[in-house]
Amino acid sequence: MAITDPERKRAAGLSQQQLPLAVHLRDDATMDNFLALPQTLPLMDALQSQMQPEGEAVIYLYGPPGTGKSHLLQACCHLAETETLYLPLAQLREYPPGEVLQGVDRLDRICLDDIHAVLGDPDWELALFNLYNSVRQEDRRLVVAGDAAPRALEVQLPDLRSRLSWAVVYQLVEGSDEEKSAILQFRAMRRGLSLSAGVASFIVSRAPRAMEQLLGVLDQLDEASLAQQRALSIPFVKEALGW
Repeated sequence: MAITDPERKRAAGLSQQQLPLAVHLRDDATMDNFLALPQTLPLMDALQSQMQPEGEAVIYLYGPPGTGKSHLLQACCHLAETETLYLPLAQLREYPPGEVLQGVDRLDRICLDDIHAVLGDPDWELALFNLYNSVRQEDRRLVVAGDAAPRALEVQLPDLRSRLSWAVVYQLVEGSDEEKSAILQFRAMRRGLSLSAGVASFIVSRAPRAMEQLLGVLDQLDEASLAQQRALSIPFVKEALGW
């Protein structure tokens, strides 16, 4: 499990024996490393102010793969000044929910990723319903990510659906090619790489459109540029990627 707090201490009530799967936060999954497009600014503001007294108790975000949901949930943990936990439910669905969620409601903020992956399982749905109620009663904070709006999720437990629907909901959409080019330039700049708008547009036009794959291409180019000490020009991109 990925648990963070100001002193990097383990959260109260959680033990290493609870969960055999170690979950780590990505070092690059921070708020500073996320390009806030105009449509995502309200969500960014809500996440960054959630731990304030006036912050939203439950925030739900949804969208297709590659829109930054996991990045933002992990970023919440990186910026935390209180005890925070990130749980990628798609990786944890084979474990007993009681084992995964034991003691979690004592933390200040819990970030549940890919909630859709465990829906349809009665044990998981009941455990999530109980967690939601406990979080609200104890005035904790919850961030949930899924692949659809709460009312469109395949939830069997009506009470859980209603609880999720009470959240403040934000939709993340796949960016346009121009926005993907801007994200590539932004992430390149964060690495100390110079990537022109023309080269970024060329990459987006030739590479797979999914943002995760585009960032993977940037990883390849970063390594090749460092190894060969060459700038990111279109001829170099073609050579490095075999285009």
